[in-house]
Amino acid sequence: MSSDLESHDEAHGTPSHGGASTEVAQTAEAGDPIPDPGIPPHQPRITDVDEAAAKRAERQVAAMFGLAALLLVGFVVAYLFVPKDAAFLGFGASNLALGGTFGLALLLIGVGAIQWSRRLMDDHEIVEERHPVRSSDADRAEAVATLRQGAAESGIGRRSLIRRTLIGALALLGIPPIILLGDLGPLPGRKSESTIWRRGVRIVNDVTFKPLRPEDLELGQLVNAVPENLLDLPEGAERNNARAKAAVIVVRMEEDDIRALPDRRDWGVNGILCYSKVCTHVGCPVSLYEQVSKNVFCPCHQSTFNLADNGRVVFGPAARSLPQLPIMVDSEGYLVARSDFTEPVGPSYWERG
Repeated sequence: MSSDLESHDEAHGTPSHGGASTEVAQTAEAGDPIPDPGIPPHQPRITDVDEAAAKRAERQVAAMFGLAALLLVGFVVAYLFVPKDAAFLGFGASNLALGGTFGLALLLIGVGAIQWSRRLMDDHEIVEERHPVRSSDADRAEAVATLRQGAAESGIGRRSLIRRTLIGALALLGIPPIILLGDLGPLPGRKSESTIWRRGVRIVNDVTFKPLRPEDLELGQLVNAVPENLLDLPEGAERNNARAKAAVIVVRMEEDDIRALPDRRDWGVNGILCYSKVCTHVGCPVSLYEQVSKNVFCPCHQSTFNLADNGRVVFGPAARSLPQLPIMVDSEGYLVARSDFTEPVGPSYWERG
């Protein structure tokens, strides 16, 4: 039998190696998988047998973590002191400095961790049989024990130089994201709770900027308007932001149709009422007015507000009424604000007292 197998091996160009080869050949002829050869003998690394090599590897890893920490400090320095309009080799110097320092810091932390695991952590082979997806209680307990063993084998407890430099690098790693939050702009504070409307500010047409008198509005008419002091602001973002919050609609209806709340009975002038133009759902401009029902519609999501009933929501996703601006007539007969809005304008994500 052995002679036959040797002849078979030679015919296929495979030399015979005694009993092991005979077993492999037999299982192969039977159609079975080749037996698992097992784990090869463990080969120790140079850092496992040479303490000087281990110390060199430790210093290399610590140098990477330490340099990462310095680069993160450099990120903060670059953010604070490199002008945003500065250029370097045709590129934005600020972006190059920020991206270079932060990117290299992440790279060094990653490479240092890989070098640490490959050169210094305990090195041994593990065989694990396949198991069901669901872990048993014993497996969970074993996982915890394995984690604890890994922590012990990593040497982080006894390699204080690596531990200190890694902690320093990871601690500083949170600084760049915090610094970058400053680019989101200043915090709004309480600016969202008020507009530029003030007592005595005239209501002007939002196109012609002509001040409005009560006699300028016909019954059933709706006019888009803004505060006159809007023109006192410089052109640009400041004026646009103020206009977006302070825009209003002015409407005239029969006084008998108005169902004002007790504390709002003097907020109108001869059937003329003034409301915020900003929908309380997501801030779209409302101005589609239906004279018969006294409803105004938002074109974005069809929220519907009844202007004769204190801007109450009668349909749609809006969560609260349109804010109403108290108005009166000044000594020259023009429509003016009695005060700012008594509640925040805009979408309903502000807390209300």
